[in-house]
Amino acid sequence: MIKQLLRLAVVSLMALSAAALASIDVYEFSSEQKRAEYNALTKELRCPKCQNQDIADSNSPIAQDMRYQVHRLIEEGKSPETVVEYMVERFGDFVTYKPKIIPATYLLWFGPFALVGLGLVVVLLLSNKRRKTNEPHLVELDASAKERLANMLDDTDGSQKTSSEKGKE
Repeated sequence: MIKQLLRLAVVSLMALSAAALASIDVYEFSSEQKRAEYNALTKELRCPKCQNQDIADSNSPIAQDMRYQVHRLIEEGKSPETVVEYMVERFGDFVTYKPKIIPATYLLWFGPFALVGLGLVVVLLLSNKRRKTNEPHLVELDASAKERLANMLDDTDGSQKTSSEKGKE
């Protein structure tokens, strides 16, 4: 009986600790418009820890802090653009899924196009090189070489008889 009570107590403590870890953020909003802005912003901002997950879906402590800050700023009447600027200042360009085109992000925006262009240039150069090496080389023959070639061709024309012609002779 005591073992059963002890097991029940352990299971209850485990269940309570799991519930404490899986906390859900509940924020009160003064209007439905602010709730909609909050929901849109939390889907738009990326969690710095989770890499490719928005802060609405992330359970990391930094995402919880970011959600709190978004709620606070929205309730203070800040525009969504101001909230995004605040988050970019605090966490860097990484927190947006669409970073601005500035010198620091040129590689991010134009790097893939540059790599594709470089790949095309390499393919074209290699194909041109291969085409040049596969072209037949024409050699100009002098008069004596032309005469010997003509003699060889004449000899082979006369000696190429079919097996049926050879049998008739």
